[in-house]
Order: sequence, then C-alpha cells, then structure tokens
Amino acid sequence: MDHAAPKSIGNSSQLTELSIVELKTLYAAKSLSPVDVTEATLKRIEDVDANLHSFITVTSDAARTAAKESEARYRAGTPIGPFDGIPFALKDNVETAGIRSTSHSKLLFDNVPTEDAHVAARLKAAGGILIGKTSTFEFALGGPSWDLPFPPALNPWDTKHLPGGSSSGSGAAVAARLVPAAIGTDTGGSVRWPAAVCGIAGLKPTYGRISRRGVHPNTFSHDHCGPMTRTVADCAVMLGAAAGYDAYDPGSIDEPVPDYGAALTGSVAGLRIGLVTNWYREDAAPEVTAAVDAAIAVLKGLGAHVAEIKLSPLSNYIDAKTTISLSELYAIHEKDLKERPEDFGYLLRTRVMAGGLIRAEDYVQAMRWRTELATEMMAEFRRFDVLATAGWLTPAEPADPDGVDFFKKRQVVTMPFSLAGIPALSVPCGFSPGGLPLAFQIAGRPFDEATVLKAGDAYQRVTDWHTRKPPIA
Repeated sequence: MDHAAPKSIGNSSQLTELSIVELKTLYAAKSLSPVDVTEATLKRIEDVDANLHSFITVTSDAARTAAKESEARYRAGTPIGPFDGIPFALKDNVETAGIRSTSHSKLLFDNVPTEDAHVAARLKAAGGILIGKTSTFEFALGGPSWDLPFPPALNPWDTKHLPGGSSSGSGAAVAARLVPAAIGTDTGGSVRWPAAVCGIAGLKPTYGRISRRGVHPNTFSHDHCGPMTRTVADCAVMLGAAAGYDAYDPGSIDEPVPDYGAALTGSVAGLRIGLVTNWYREDAAPEVTAAVDAAIAVLKGLGAHVAEIKLSPLSNYIDAKTTISLSELYAIHEKDLKERPEDFGYLLRTRVMAGGLIRAEDYVQAMRWRTELATEMMAEFRRFDVLATAGWLTPAEPADPDGVDFFKKRQVVTMPFSLAGIPALSVPCGFSPGGLPLAFQIAGRPFDEATVLKAGDAYQRVTDWHTRKPPIA
C-alpha cells in the first residue's frame, strides 16, 4: 500500500486515522493544522480511553500550547522537520519536566521531575506535541498487575485481553488511534511484544542509538527506547527525531543518524533473509507459524532471497538474559526493597527479590554466555542482510488477575535480539481466528535500522494488515 497518499479529511475521528507521513504532507500543504489534529486527539482519548486505561496522565494544556506554536511555524513556512506537529505519547518511565512520571508505581506516585529525559527533549525539539504519559508494567517489569495505583492497560482489539508489555499503554494507545506515535522502552521485548499483539509497528533500535538518560532503568545493559507507530514508515520518521548521541548517557554511541525515510524505496530485490525457524516453529501457536511463513513468502515474492537457519534455542537466550536482568534489577531497587517493600506491587517485589539470590559468579558467567550467543548470531550477518522470525509466539493474553505469571510460562522470541543489542522490528502480518493481531520480526546489523525498516516498509506496501482498525468505539 502506498503510504504517501493522504486520506480524505472529514470529522475529527478521521483526523486521528492519519499517519505521521500523511499528517506532515497535509501540514506542508497548509490544508490541515496541528491545532485541529491535537483537539481531535484529545477528544479521541476522552471518548475511548476509559475502556483502555492506556494513559496515566493527559497533558491537554501543554499539548494545545505546543500545537499553536507548531501551527505558527507551518504558517510561516518554517517547520522544524518531519515530526513537527505530530502528537505523541511517552511511556511513564520516561521523565518529563513538570509532569508526573510514575513508572506505574506507588514508589513514584508523586514524582515530578525537573528535567526532560533526553528522548523527550529531542522529540519536543523536533516539534512533536506531547499528549501524555502511558501506562506500563511497574518499572517496566512488574506486570500486568492489578494491585498498583493505576489499572493495567487493555487491548483495543478485545478488552478482555492484554496489550502486551511492558510498553502496554503505548501499544494500546497507538493501535486505538489515540495517538499516531508513542515511545516505549525495550529490555527483553517491551516495545515489540505490545506492537505484535496490538497490530502496530514497533522498533527496538541498536543499543545506544537512542539515549536512556532520564528513563527509569530496568536493566542497565539491555535497556532501549524505541518508536511505536501504526506503520513502518512512521517508525522511520519518529526514529529520526528521537535518535542521537548523548554524552551524558554512558551507553550512548556517537554514530551518525541517517535519513531513514530515504531508505524506504519499496524494493527488497536481492535482500538476503535468514529465517530463524527453530525459534517459532517449535513453540508458536499454529496461526502464528502460518502467518510468519506467509509474510516471508511475500518478501520472497518481492525478490528477497530466503534461507532457513537454526540458532541456539530460545531458552539459552532467555536464561542468560534473565540472570543478567534480575541481578541488575536488584541493584537498582535494593534500597527501596529493604526500606519500603510494601510499596511495590506483588509481581515486581517478587521478581526483584529473586535477583538478591543470584551470585556474582552467576552474573559474570551469564555475561560471558551473552557474548557467545551474540557472536553466534552476528556470524549470520556474513551471509544475510537481516534475520527474521516470529514477532510473538501467541496472540494477546487474556486479562486475568488470577492468571499464571507470564514469565513462568512463555518462550520469549524477542529476547535474542535484546541480548545481542541489534535493531529489531515487529511488523503485523495477520490475525488469529479470534481476531487478535499476529506479527513477524526483522532484525539487522548494529546501527543498520535503515535496512530493517526498508524490509518492513516494503512488506507493508503490498499488504494491508497495518491498516485494519480495532473495533473499540
């Protein structure tokens, strides 16, 4: 599908259907105002979000002010760039000056930062209009939880199901057309899981591509920020605005930020794809396997070269990553766990406590194992331009307060690319018999987000899964 042709514009509900690419085209032509889009966005949230709980805080007044400033720039012919005038949301573990930033936790219920996180500042400086802060798992790990100050977000395709996590509110809000774009964070799949089960595009960039300064940490050595949008082309725009070196983030890497939009040519002729079949054909729901195989067949039909490969089992990646994560998580929360354990939600408290039982020897060995697994994966890029596999192994989970803890029962197909720190993109590729979204995943070499986005965009140009709208009213 051609993502450059604007839809016809009518009432405010139609304005919230527009993509970032469509909005910037209409703004440039002066046929649409950021003020009108912002008002439509706020109205959509007011009408719908009581059923979704995707937002913790809506910043209406600040959004209206930013929209008027953006409108003035377009009238003067001096927009800042392609993200100018775009409404967006931030996961509530991203700090915002003067705006409560809670990480969905009682521990930070009254936390009002004095400075913006680096990614928040970059998006505002690019002319983006902050609409509000979205719900998450507590500190991006403890969830879904029903014993926190705010309810968990729900899936707009069926509110009896969850939207994934931990960037749950961001995924639900983008899918439900509450905002065209949101920032999530991803440590083991927290951008890509909600993207997959909400039917949107979600990109975990290369480790160090987007600064984490001002983002409440989960696991220092794995944390990423990433864009969540309805289309891959929109991901490219948001990534261009969010990415950039930050000398005050020790994990940030001074790598030039290319024009990601220029990479979206629609062609994947000659692209070499390594399809990691053992990560999904052995464990995925049958509808996921069928949808992923069909998606890869589409890319093959567009001229890509596909070869099936096998890498170490998912359990190896999961065990290494979990050992590292729990150790670092405990280091982050040890003080609060000892002084005010009752303020943690049950799930986060349980997971943090487990980290206190991991020995230094275990942590060191897990880091060594991480290097071995990442080296095995990186060797495949001698033969392939990208790797592909499932985006998630099941449709969305039921929203059951008494359900089995997710982390005790799932193989997590997103974790290998988190462990390696390479860019990985979730792209919608079908629906379950129950009408819930399914997705596949494309990963690339470090700092080669352009090729990953190019492949995902080419797929979306000839399919329409990303254009489907959830039934929530």
